Amino acid sequence: MADDGLTDFTRERFTHQGRTHGVLRSGSGPAVVVMAEIPGITPKVARFARRVRDIGCTVVLPDLFGVAGRDPDPAAHGRRGTVVTGLRAAAQICVSREFTVLAAGRTSPVVTWLRALATHEHERCGGPGVGAVGMCFTGGYALAMATDERLLAPVLCQPSLPLAISARNRRSLDISPADLRTVQQRCGAGLEVLGLRFRGDRLAPGERFDLLRAKLGESFVGIELDDASANPDALTPPHSVVTEHLVDEPGQPTREALDRVLDHFRSRLLESHG
Repeated sequence: MADDGLTDFTRERFTHQGRTHGVLRSGSGPAVVVMAEIPGITPKVARFARRVRDIGCTVVLPDLFGVAGRDPDPAAHGRRGTVVTGLRAAAQICVSREFTVLAAGRTSPVVTWLRALATHEHERCGGPGVGAVGMCFTGGYALAMATDERLLAPVLCQPSLPLAISARNRRSLDISPADLRTVQQRCGAGLEVLGLRFRGDRLAPGERFDLLRAKLGESFVGIELDDASANPDALTPPHSVVTEHLVDEPGQPTREALDRVLDHFRSRLLESHG
């Protein structure tokens, strides 16, 4: 793919408690907050967002790091461009106090801003509530946002924090104990949390899904795919289920996983709103 001009998105700024980030928006209907993976809002992240938009939702993409629309594939900007794109996003994350990377059992400060954004979008878009998708680095944010009762459809795509550098971290979540208790209470009242990963993915280890099942019970629906189902042309090992490693063809396991995500939003945000 080439760079995506994102011309079908509007660009705004949202501020809460002195923190400001750019926001891209498109569509109409109940809001779904789509949080990008590293290195940012790539063309494939934008393509996923459009799929959500096209079922009848307003997609809201926080521009937290990277260069929105830039294609990280070497075919677009060469291998040096790919490296620079990744390093730029990583540097933004490392110097910011909004992101907690290594610590287990902590909710990243940026989640407070994301919850405020979801509240703002719910007031703006209406509907029964809001959906949220986190990917990789932001995967767990969708869970932490679910302390707010407006969040009705959280999706964790390959949640990769805290970094799985130890056995403890592999069986940990990037959410505080108090926030997790609130989410557990909401699950007891009917909240459903959807999770996606490839079985061989060391960044989003199986122990993390085991913990989610233990903590959330049947309210956590974990979709785990064989590595062989990932797009073989992707540059990295199987990881990004609905973006880089998606095989967007009927009958493909990754396409079926994508359809499950879209059905999650339909059932929680659209059919009840209908």
